[in-house]
Amino acid sequence: MLLKKNVPVSYVFGKIKLEMALLALYSTSVYFVHTFYHIPMVSIPIAVPSILGTIISLLLAFRSNQAYDRWWEARTLWGAIVNDSRSFARQVLSFIDNSYDEPDKKAIKERMIKRQIAWCHSLSKHLRGQSAQQGLGKFLSEEEKQSVSDVHHVPLALMEHHANDLRLLLRMNWINDYQQVAMDETLTRFANSMGGCERIKNTVFPVTYSFYIHILVLLFVMLLPFSLIEFFGIFQIPLVVAISSSFFLIEKMAIHLQDPFENKPTDTPTTTISRNIERDLKMLLKDETPVEVEKHLALNNTAVYYVL
Repeated sequence: MLLKKNVPVSYVFGKIKLEMALLALYSTSVYFVHTFYHIPMVSIPIAVPSILGTIISLLLAFRSNQAYDRWWEARTLWGAIVNDSRSFARQVLSFIDNSYDEPDKKAIKERMIKRQIAWCHSLSKHLRGQSAQQGLGKFLSEEEKQSVSDVHHVPLALMEHHANDLRLLLRMNWINDYQQVAMDETLTRFANSMGGCERIKNTVFPVTYSFYIHILVLLFVMLLPFSLIEFFGIFQIPLVVAISSSFFLIEKMAIHLQDPFENKPTDTPTTTISRNIERDLKMLLKDETPVEVEKHLALNNTAVYYVL
C-alpha cells in the first residue's frame, strides 16, 4: 500500500509506458503516411472520436466508481476489525476480574489478546494468498501453533480457539452469562468482517465488462491521430499520447482498485492496520493493573480498589 501523499511520477507512468511508446510510434506512422504519401483517406472528422470518447468516459467513470466501492468496502471492513479488536481486548480485561490468588486469569487474558493479534495478522496474509502461519509464533502457545500448522484457514481456526476459551471462562464462572453473550457477539462481528473480505476477494470483477471497455479505448486511440492530423500536423503526436494516456491511466486505476487484497501498492493496508492493532492491544496488556498491588476492601458491600 502506498502510504505517501505524493505518488512518484515514475510509478504512475510506469504502468502505461508500453502503451505510451506504442502510441507515439503509431501516431508518428500516421503523420508520415499523411505527409509524404498524401493519402486523402488518412484524415477523418474529429466528431467521430469525440462521440466515442464521450461514451468511453461515461463507461470508465462507472467502472472506476464500482472499483472504488470494492476498495472502500474492504477498508470499511478492516476499520470494523480495528474497533472490534479493541472492544474484544477491553471485554477480556474488564470482564475477567483480577485476583491475587488466581494467576490463571491473567494468563488466559494474555493468551486471548495475543491470539487476537495473531488473528489479524493471519487474516491479512490469508487474504493476500500468503502463508498465514508465518510470524504467529510470538503470539501463540506451542499447542496452538501446532493446531494451526496444517490447516487451510488459519483465521477460522483461531476463532475456534477463541470460542473454546470463552466456553471455558463461562464454565469456570469467571464471566457471567451476559458477559459471555457480549463477547460472543464480538466474535460474530469478527466472523462477519472476515466473510465480507473473503467475498470481495473471491468475487471476480466481470471480465467481459473490462474487455469491452478496453476494446473501445483501443478503437478510440487508433482513430484519434486521423482526426488531429489536419489541425495540428506533427504536434498531433504528443497530443495523441497525452489524451490517450489519460484514458489508459483511468482504466489501470480501476483495474488496481477492484482487487484490494492482491498485495499491490493500491491495496487496503492490512499489514499496517494489523500492526496498529498489535500496538494498541499490547498497550492495553501493559497498562493492566498488576495483581500483586491490588487490594480489596469491602465497604458497605461495595468493593473499593486502591492501587498502591
